[in-house]
Amino acid sequence: MTAMHTPIPSPARILITGGAGFIGSHLAEHHLNKGDEVVVVDDLSTGTTDVFREFQGGPPTFLHADILTWEGLGGVIAKTDRIYHLAAVVGILRVLREPIEVTRVNVCGTERLLELAARSGHLPEVVIASSSSVYGHGIAESLTEDSELVYAPEKGGLTGYAVSKLLNEIQARAYRETHGLPVTIPRLFNAVGPRQAGTYGFVLPRFIGQALAGQPLTVFGDGTQTRSFCDVRDTVRALDLLSSTPDAWGNPVNVGNPREISILELAQLVIERTGSSSTIEFVPFEQGYGTAFWQTTQRHPSLEKLTALTGFSHDWTLERTIDDLILRNRERGLVRGRLR
Repeated sequence: MTAMHTPIPSPARILITGGAGFIGSHLAEHHLNKGDEVVVVDDLSTGTTDVFREFQGGPPTFLHADILTWEGLGGVIAKTDRIYHLAAVVGILRVLREPIEVTRVNVCGTERLLELAARSGHLPEVVIASSSSVYGHGIAESLTEDSELVYAPEKGGLTGYAVSKLLNEIQARAYRETHGLPVTIPRLFNAVGPRQAGTYGFVLPRFIGQALAGQPLTVFGDGTQTRSFCDVRDTVRALDLLSSTPDAWGNPVNVGNPREISILELAQLVIERTGSSSTIEFVPFEQGYGTAFWQTTQRHPSLEKLTALTGFSHDWTLERTIDDLILRNRERGLVRGRLR
């Protein structure tokens, strides 16, 4: 007999895999601020528990574990009302360096989590984080959820990551159709904000760090490639809304910001907002990412589906996000200066 889903209570019991990472930590903070009980599971391969020090209401319950092998995962899921599954190999540089881990973690980890959720006896709400990378090498002025997906394996680079995220969507839909699992499939577009590091190829924190240090801002290629950046605080609100919307279950939904900006324009904007004397240095893609990397020239989401389902609207402009990050970096620099 198939278990039935009941609306989650308030306060709710929230599980976040990969919750010590960038988006996961903001989801944890968001739900703690709502009064929910939050459990974070993370293997700390890229995340860090240091992110919880900033939380005003105290840290979540933290479990250091690998979701692929941890025997206690099913027990935690059985007590959970909603799961945000963000545990994955992410970031351009890590994806390029660890292609086997991309498949192992992104695909096998998701399958295990969905199976345990389906067998939990109460069908928790599940958010399976997909990515704008699923749009592959297709070119469209505005990417909609029914856009044709084009992959060119010979172009290498991020294709493995893109296909792993598409498989996550297929897995999620299968468990929705077979077990009635209330699963949400957000396609995330370039979240930015506090606690994001430039370590694994994330461009905005790298630009801000370089500008504040008076160093050249390194733009890969000619900078004409465009992206759409969404403040992570808007991203987590959208994820919460989507998971609470039954009409959204089982189908991919773009989550991002429709404003499109070239990487060169982003560098110029950061220099302007910091008041930096930094110059811009153009670096060939192969120098930064190796010969296997193939640059995607555009990422512009249509948010019509998200808006129609949830009525979502953004609180953060790109300029406001950049100003907030500049202030936080400067305050952190002052604190470090006093400690020395």
